[in-house]
Amino acid sequence: MVEIAYWSGTGNTEAMAQEIAAAVKAAGADVESVLMEDTTPDAVAQHDVILLGCPAMGSEELEDSVVEPFFTAIAPKLNGKKVGLFGSYGWGTGEWMDTWKQRAQDAGAVVFGTAIVNETPDNSEECAALGKAAAAQ
Repeated sequence: MVEIAYWSGTGNTEAMAQEIAAAVKAAGADVESVLMEDTTPDAVAQHDVILLGCPAMGSEELEDSVVEPFFTAIAPKLNGKKVGLFGSYGWGTGEWMDTWKQRAQDAGAVVFGTAIVNETPDNSEECAALGKAAAAQ
């Protein structure tokens, strides 16, 4: 089972989560998608394949009221887990994703992929590729 946990401010990251979930299903794997504010880090960490989603906020950083505390709490539980990261951005270069990936790797996660899109995903190849990669884990 692939677990997708995400936070979305404008709906773009939610749209990405839906596209990724569809790609996971199309590749033949089971998937569950939850909002970070509706679950717990412990519940998400029970899965072997985890996808975490957050848009870039501020000066290319994770959203600070839900995602940052969620990631801080789940990070110690990611050691050896297969993790994918995704999110949208409207400015900058996507630096927040590089930083997030490094933080996940520093926690011991095996990061198998990332997907970032500028603004609205619109059936992005990145989402389909991340979903397919998650299903193959």
